Amino acid sequence: MELKFNIHHLENGLTILTHRDPFQPLVSFQIHFKAGSRYERPGITGISHMFEHMMFKGTKKVGPEEFARIIQAAGGSLNAFTTQDNTTYYENLPSDKLELAVKLEADRLKNLRLTEETLEPEREVVRNERKLRTVNSPFGLVYEKLYALAYERHPYQWPVIGWDSDLKAFTLEDCKEYYRIYYAPNNSVIVISGDIEEEKALSLVKKYFGDIPAQKPPPPIVTFEEPQRGEKRAIFKKVSKMKAFFAGFHVPGIKDDDIYPLMVLCTIFSTGKSSRFYKKYIKKGVALEVSMDVGSPPFISMDPGLLIVEAVLSPDKDTEKIEKNIWADIEEIKRDSITNEELKRAKKQILSSFLTSMQTNFFKALLAGMYHIRAGDFSYINRIETKIKEVTIDMIVEVTKKYLTSDNRTVVTLVPISSEEHHFLGPIS
Repeated sequence: MELKFNIHHLENGLTILTHRDPFQPLVSFQIHFKAGSRYERPGITGISHMFEHMMFKGTKKVGPEEFARIIQAAGGSLNAFTTQDNTTYYENLPSDKLELAVKLEADRLKNLRLTEETLEPEREVVRNERKLRTVNSPFGLVYEKLYALAYERHPYQWPVIGWDSDLKAFTLEDCKEYYRIYYAPNNSVIVISGDIEEEKALSLVKKYFGDIPAQKPPPPIVTFEEPQRGEKRAIFKKVSKMKAFFAGFHVPGIKDDDIYPLMVLCTIFSTGKSSRFYKKYIKKGVALEVSMDVGSPPFISMDPGLLIVEAVLSPDKDTEKIEKNIWADIEEIKRDSITNEELKRAKKQILSSFLTSMQTNFFKALLAGMYHIRAGDFSYINRIETKIKEVTIDMIVEVTKKYLTSDNRTVVTLVPISSEEHHFLGPIS
């Protein structure tokens, strides 16, 4: 299934991707920024996610939180999200309301209320979000430890939500500078997908975004990981009723063809009740959850990322024993144990999910925008289906041997402790 997007550029460097789908009177308007935790530095970690919040705090024309009410009153929905590699804002609404979304998004790029009065309350909101979703969650801090241990140089080592010490410390001037550089038109991609007249849609973007000045491009990310030369291990002690371990293997980024056999490998191991992990561990009550994940389009990292193996054990099971069994399961793959039936089923599962998602304007626009940000070219989306279909057993064996090795492995084991030991070890934030 080929998706046809047309690409356009304004004089200020703004890139616009358009896709016409006249079958329903709906449109998805999205703006993707090359702004995520990858672009941060120690001292301002979490600032990208903070801006996702700040963009809803009002402008000179639109009051705090009024943006959402206006879109919803017009019959639309909206949201935003921040990742390691991008920050994205979107509105899905009736196609005759496209101008409303264009006008509102442009307004907050020109007139965002960035003051101490808007920053300080939201700083506390984000710190509380970190506490709820990471510190007080069963495994949030374990994931943070895994990435911090696996990456020694690259910015993927810190969490998207940031370290609490940085969330407390960055200043209003830090925010204004980040907003100026990373929310510039030449650092963003607009995608419009749906029932549109292309020339009219382009004229609306030019009308509202054309006078926003370009900025000097952000400094490039030049720090990359050296190949890992030996297994890394850590223990994380936490009050918990469950034992678990999490492992990460360094794998290539979104543009590398090895991603496709790795996706099929992960599906064979952990998608559905026919998967190897489900039948061996979950169905038999050995574990509550065992999974292997490398991401799926478009949520595959720009730079080399991690394939994650996660195991949450039943209370009476031995962590070390199950971990060894899982590594043995992976070694079986290297001895060519995959059947043709497993291969066909996994590829069918991936393609079914992918092609079903592509029925919506939202997902089509999301694919194009995020691939243009992460891969530098939206046309990569038209390779995905073919690349999955081309995966062979030999290709899966090859990538398993190449990446899923003990020398390329980082493991963090969650060790449950008592409340008394937790207090002795000191607070976490």
